[in-house]
Amino acid sequence: MRVAGKVTQECSKVREKGGNAPLRRDTSRPIQRYRLSIQIAFAALCLWIGVEFYLFVKYLETAGVAGAAYRPPGVEGFLPISSLMSLYYFFQTGIVHAVHPAGLFILLAILVVSFVFGKSFCSWLCPVGTLSEFLGDFGQRLFGRRLRLPRFLDYPLRSLKYLLLAFFVYAIFFAMSSAALGAFLDSSYNVVADVKMYYFFADISRFALVVVGVLFFLSIVIRNFWCRYLCPYGAFLGVVSLLSPLKIKRNPQSCIDCGKCARACPSLIKVDKVNTVLSDECTTCLNCVDVCPVKETLDLAPVGGRKRIPRKVVAIGVVVLFVAVTGLGVVTGNWANDISTDEYLHHQERLHLYGHPTGTREIDELNREVRKGRSEAGPSEASEVSPDQR
Repeated sequence: MRVAGKVTQECSKVREKGGNAPLRRDTSRPIQRYRLSIQIAFAALCLWIGVEFYLFVKYLETAGVAGAAYRPPGVEGFLPISSLMSLYYFFQTGIVHAVHPAGLFILLAILVVSFVFGKSFCSWLCPVGTLSEFLGDFGQRLFGRRLRLPRFLDYPLRSLKYLLLAFFVYAIFFAMSSAALGAFLDSSYNVVADVKMYYFFADISRFALVVVGVLFFLSIVIRNFWCRYLCPYGAFLGVVSLLSPLKIKRNPQSCIDCGKCARACPSLIKVDKVNTVLSDECTTCLNCVDVCPVKETLDLAPVGGRKRIPRKVVAIGVVVLFVAVTGLGVVTGNWANDISTDEYLHHQERLHLYGHPTGTREIDELNREVRKGRSEAGPSEASEVSPDQR
């Protein structure tokens, strides 16, 4: 009743702005319940993969006495840098690298979803994004309102994720030669990068634990702190999303200027001030569309067209596209790698020897080693270093 009354009260204002069509209350069901269900389902899938990988590591630790020999390929979704390198390698050679093929197809799926529906992976599928939302909701209930940083801090901090992205792009696409890229992908470190990642969290250092704790706390105080300021993956998807043909569009003729869309936006976008949302921060969560009280005033639509995209199409499309691209990896035989359990057991004994380039100096060194033919003894030795060299 209150919404209908608001619409009625603002009719005269809208008509003064040139609107002749009668205003209609939007009675369609919000999409947020569907989005929450998809978020929980995907988070549960990631948790299941985590349990399976834990059992695989236990198998390696005990030389097959405990745990399980099955390694879930989906764990490669948590190796975005290796996956990006595999994608670049694929563009260069047309070959799906055999070490982490699932990671390549997971990254491709995320990029396809981001191109079609904007940065929707972050708000529909990403488990870190889901956790950030839950923490932000808790913080909003705790403080009674949504806290935000002042603009003079917000803008500089938002640049941090792009600086991190720029470093990775420079290191992979410019600093590393094609031969060095192949040598790294073949390296022993890359083979067990997922196992090394497991131990980073399982045997987390005090400093890393403090950093994670601080980020956890900041995500309660400032909604989506990690996603908004530090996530280079989100920065990459934000750039891709700018190319998406679908955008949130506002009809200024029927808009009643209630401001609900801007208040509902978790990315703090001023939706009520623009006709088309052109922002790398928009995650197509559709919160703004759900809260708009006037029918066909705020919708997802093609940039050059007027036909609205139904909200359920977004929910279905995000899931279907992700499953279709990753499924392509499965049916083409590019999902599970061909590394034997015996090879993993061999690497398990030598994990402490494996390191990776951490700066441009080490990348230059890898380039020199490849040029000099030092990797002839086996590309898997290219990134093996002693503990004091890491």
